[in-house]
Amino acid sequence: MSPDGPRPEAPRPAATRRARPIRLGPRSIGALALVSAVGVVAFGWPLIASGDSGLSAHAQDAPWLFAALLPLLLAVVVATIADVGLDAKAIAMLGVLAAAGAALRPLGAGTAGIEPMFFLMVLSGRVLGPGFGFVLGAVSMFASALLTGGVGPWMPFQMLSMGWVCMGAGLLPGADGSPGPRLRPGRGGPIRGRRELWLLAAYGAVSSVLYGTVMNLQGWPYLGGLATGVSFVPGDPVGENLGRFVAYCLATSLGWDLPRAVVTVLLSLALGPAVLKALRRATRRAAFEAQVTFEEPRA
Repeated sequence: MSPDGPRPEAPRPAATRRARPIRLGPRSIGALALVSAVGVVAFGWPLIASGDSGLSAHAQDAPWLFAALLPLLLAVVVATIADVGLDAKAIAMLGVLAAAGAALRPLGAGTAGIEPMFFLMVLSGRVLGPGFGFVLGAVSMFASALLTGGVGPWMPFQMLSMGWVCMGAGLLPGADGSPGPRLRPGRGGPIRGRRELWLLAAYGAVSSVLYGTVMNLQGWPYLGGLATGVSFVPGDPVGENLGRFVAYCLATSLGWDLPRAVVTVLLSLALGPAVLKALRRATRRAAFEAQVTFEEPRA
């Protein structure tokens, strides 16, 4: 402290500022809640359908879901713009990350569930926040479907599921700009370093398995005609159908879900520090929420 009193604190240089995720406002939360509710209904309604509901007639309703999903995704983007004021920089970052995710997905297509795009989606959702992450996951799946020719009735369900994966990464504790959990008694703050890497790796493993499980729920009810011990039976109690569904997942998709989880963990631990650093540097320099001010020119 100088004799004249405390000196004013010097402004922090741009290199030391913390990169904060794109925050969620009331409109963004409402839009995300609406699109998530539509997704839950789309995935789960066959479980409570009656036996005479004509379930097989709805197997091709995916185009209608896709037609409803696109305006809802646009509503999330518009709501985020209204809450935060996203500019062209954020849209450009969305396009770059979606293109990167779409390019990574074909690298492991058809190889025991190995999908390297998962680790990038998890890390991006962690840095950029749940709202941005949800849109990124959905757009990445849409772009990869166009790139690989994988357009089908499963595509809108893939978009929803990947959107939830990225959104969940943005909701993990200890992100930038959030109070975070109590790491030590009396202390809190963002999680960094190896602790953050292990948190993201664990989340990536769990979300990889849950993604496959949710995607199984999309097609399994329409396989009731096979009349096997793991087939869906319309009109049966939900508990009995869920038991058959668990057996179906163990028998058919676990061999794909576990390799996906292992690859996500390995890539998160190996490439996570570099990718997180690059994403945070880009977010910090973009300064999405910076307020633009105009000053009179000095004489």
